[in-house]
Amino acid sequence: MRTILSLVLVLMTYSSIQAQTVRTFVLDNLEGETIAYEDLKGAQITVIDFWASWCKPCMKGMPKLEKIYQQYKNQGVNVISVNTDGPRSISKVLPLSRALELSYPIVSDINNDVMQDMEVTQLPTLLIVNKNDEVVYRHEGFSDGDELEIEEEIVKNLK
Repeated sequence: MRTILSLVLVLMTYSSIQAQTVRTFVLDNLEGETIAYEDLKGAQITVIDFWASWCKPCMKGMPKLEKIYQQYKNQGVNVISVNTDGPRSISKVLPLSRALELSYPIVSDINNDVMQDMEVTQLPTLLIVNKNDEVVYRHEGFSDGDELEIEEEIVKNLK
């Protein structure tokens, strides 16, 4: 009985550590243009950051993510900011992104289709995706110092 239970636990663990893959998605940017994931992803690494305007940890982390983006964008790293605000608060997104001086692309997932597809249940959630579209790192929430761990994962996956 112990052997069977151990086998079941091993199989459950194995299936949960298989890499999640990003499927192509198409969303509108803040200017209303439709853009595909394929056109936004980085040559080496893509960081996908799910956030909302009402999320305080999101607001805290995005300027730090901007600094990381500026440091690594010339090494094939791109950031895709996926805003998950609904119809009532979507009008806040453009002014907020300008106030935070974000230069990476921001797209709107107003129906949360991509968010659900990527099994994002908490905001912010940040995914690091390799050039094969496999999620190699997932980070939920944001506290001061988390940007160091995120940067470390980017550097590790650039090698």
